[in-house]
Amino acid sequence: MQRDHATSFGVFKPVGHVLISFPSAEQAASARQALGDLDLAEDAVRAYTDRQMLAQIDEDLARASPVAAVGQELNLVKAHRELAERGYHWLLVRAQNDEEARRVAERARPFGAERAQQYGHFFIIELIEHEADLHQVAESPDRGLDAQTPSGSEGERAELRPADPAAKTGSER
Repeated sequence: MQRDHATSFGVFKPVGHVLISFPSAEQAASARQALGDLDLAEDAVRAYTDRQMLAQIDEDLARASPVAAVGQELNLVKAHRELAERGYHWLLVRAQNDEEARRVAERARPFGAERAQQYGHFFIIELIEHEADLHQVAESPDRGLDAQTPSGSEGERAELRPADPAAKTGSER
């Protein structure tokens, strides 16, 4: 995969984009088609397979600066790895502002989107909350991301919401 995405201290940080994860390729493809309703720029949406994301993550981890461990970027990359290892697929969507980022996340949600993370220069905002998510307690470079599950594991979060056959086609919009 070519490195046509922005990085921060050597790890993936696509500022001005929303990164959305889906349990299956079908769900990601259906959401990509539905995003066409939002009148986004023709080149605003890029798809990543689980294998492409794993390759990118391995490259990022090999190039990561020690400074990347100070913020949450490295923890996010590790959480993305856990999802990609479970077969998750991704859409990276350029969003012009906060309102467009929220519209993108809401449009993708009915297709089984697990996470939609808006990347800014100084922040990364989770745009999708699930009813079963626990209250966020703490995140730090040492503790990692708070996956808002009893174990704190991103893998457990993925297991709570496996690919839903009805969501694959977007039939439950």
